[in-house]
Amino acid sequence: MKRYLNFAATAVAVVIMTTFGLAPTPAQAADSGPYTVCSDIPWPPFEMTADGENFGFDLAVSRALAVVEGYDIKIQNLSFDAIIPSLRTGKCDIGASGFTITDKRARVVDFSNPYYLSNQAVVIRSGDDSGMVTALTGKGSSGAIGAQRGTTGAAWAKHNLVEKGYDVKIKLYETYPMAVMDLVNGRIDAVIQDDPASKASIATYPDKLVVAGVIKTYEYFGFPVKQGDPHDLLPKIADGLQKLGLNVVESAAGKELNIQPNTPWANLTAAYFGPDNEAITAAWKQCKDGILDADDMDDIEDYAQCMADAVNK
Repeated sequence: MKRYLNFAATAVAVVIMTTFGLAPTPAQAADSGPYTVCSDIPWPPFEMTADGENFGFDLAVSRALAVVEGYDIKIQNLSFDAIIPSLRTGKCDIGASGFTITDKRARVVDFSNPYYLSNQAVVIRSGDDSGMVTALTGKGSSGAIGAQRGTTGAAWAKHNLVEKGYDVKIKLYETYPMAVMDLVNGRIDAVIQDDPASKASIATYPDKLVVAGVIKTYEYFGFPVKQGDPHDLLPKIADGLQKLGLNVVESAAGKELNIQPNTPWANLTAAYFGPDNEAITAAWKQCKDGILDADDMDDIEDYAQCMADAVNK
């Protein structure tokens, strides 16, 4: 009887709305998406792939936010430097690829609250006695260093090395794994990339690469959307981050990212930052159905706990 009454009430509501011109507008009907999340894959541990499936910290968060905020997403692999132009034209709705919040980017897109704080690391070949300074000043064996096109690592190298007169060549790549491979093979002397991704690179080549130093750039990552936020996604992302266990607090020193213990956010950060790529991938294969089929917060909590437990086995 209850089901019948609910159906009847809905039917009456539809008739009233249609009769008086109150039917849902296309914009209202599209509030739940699906929204296109564009990400440059792979870039572990933020974006990864295995057996044709995309996963990683950014994608786990994107999927979790969609569940707890009640919208649908589809994930599209796109080169990093094409994501912001695609947000501006509406081909992408959300960028999820370790985007540093910068004034330059904020002039053309809008950013969510920050969700990660990173620095830039300098990766060199292990056993290279010349060291970080030699590599960054162009005095290494190749005279070149690498970074991904459009990244803050590339911008830092340009502003702090080339523009200050150091005779070093900056080689730009479509993806960071390509840069790392050239470093392994001796074609460049160093790679500048975000610290957590650099640790993942080291984990992939533990006998060949080492982090020679960390450049304290204090970069906040955020999720960019089209300027003006036409789908009202930013309030949903802010609310979702808090539900997952990340509190962004304003302080005299700037924004502080406080992770609440025993929350999905705490478990996801434990699962994706620290373990090597092989352990993360194995955990994903074991736990993935928990997030791919998730319907509510309980499912997200179970998935995050599964990942944290699996990487520690």
